[in-house]
Amino acid sequence: EVQLVESGGGLVQVGGSLRLSCAASGFTFDDYVFGWFRQAPGKEREGVVCNNSLDSTTYYADSVKGRFTISKDNAKKMVYLQMNSLKPEDTAIYYCAADLKVWECEDTNFASWGQGIQVTVSS
Repeated sequence: EVQLVESGGGLVQVGGSLRLSCAASGFTFDDYVFGWFRQAPGKEREGVVCNNSLDSTTYYADSVKGRFTISKDNAKKMVYLQMNSLKPEDTAIYYCAADLKVWECEDTNFASWGQGIQVTVSS
């Protein structure tokens, strides 16, 4: 059974940084690609950053380019989202997602999801 568990969220001031972690288990980690999504109150879930399994590129939403970075530790089966220069509009529940094949950073492309973790950026 695929399991994804996020951690590292919380409250941070504008301009601060957070690193979200996603612990993966129940599947062959190296075979999967990962993404991070977020959902703010009253808004639809949006793709923040996704790895593309077709061409090995990484998609970043325009709103986070230059501020957020996805990384993986295959040995630890961990996926990270480093978030810098945080803004109030980054406030949302953040989700880690995984699938075998991903070609677009859309939530319909991912079959496996974590439970989500709250990130709040205060001004």
